[in-house]
Amino acid sequence: MPEKNNLKYYILFDTNTHGFAMQALLKEEGIPSRIAPAPRAIQGELTCGMSLMIEPENIGDVRRVLEEKKPRYHAVRSLEGQINPHRDRYC
Repeated sequence: MPEKNNLKYYILFDTNTHGFAMQALLKEEGIPSRIAPAPRAIQGELTCGMSLMIEPENIGDVRRVLEEKKPRYHAVRSLEGQINPHRDRYC
């Protein structure tokens, strides 16, 4: 079962090209991000299945970059408990 309060932020994109451009921009700014599948619960009608996962402690810096640099992205959404460290363990 996923941990409670394991909040992550996901930046969603219309295309993976926009996602890779955003990842490069965040890297230039020294803000960590991780390429992840867009969770189905928040993906909606988007055809691009890529997202960037952001830790809660970095979301303020990410929002600053989004405001200042105006990169192309669809939305920023938060979601709890999508990573289960015990998944697929058999022993």
